[in-house]
Amino acid sequence: MECRSGCGACCIAPSISGPIPGMPGGKAAGEPCVHLLTDFRCGLFGRAERPAVCDRFKAAADVCGNSREQAVWLLTELELATS
Repeated sequence: MECRSGCGACCIAPSISGPIPGMPGGKAAGEPCVHLLTDFRCGLFGRAERPAVCDRFKAAADVCGNSREQAVWLLTELELATS
């Protein structure tokens, strides 16, 4: 599955416990990453400073659903189930 244009759910819903450029303490679940652009694309995509945890995330139907709203809901549910 290719990332859905204008989604950004993976940059908002999950927590990230490690440092991110500009967010040395990581980010809380539900908090947008500081690198999330206004069109919901990652400002670090393809750059060396993009965190490994972000690079390892791959879009898949079971976590991204059929819409941005489903992706946010599914990733939030996964975050809650694993926290």
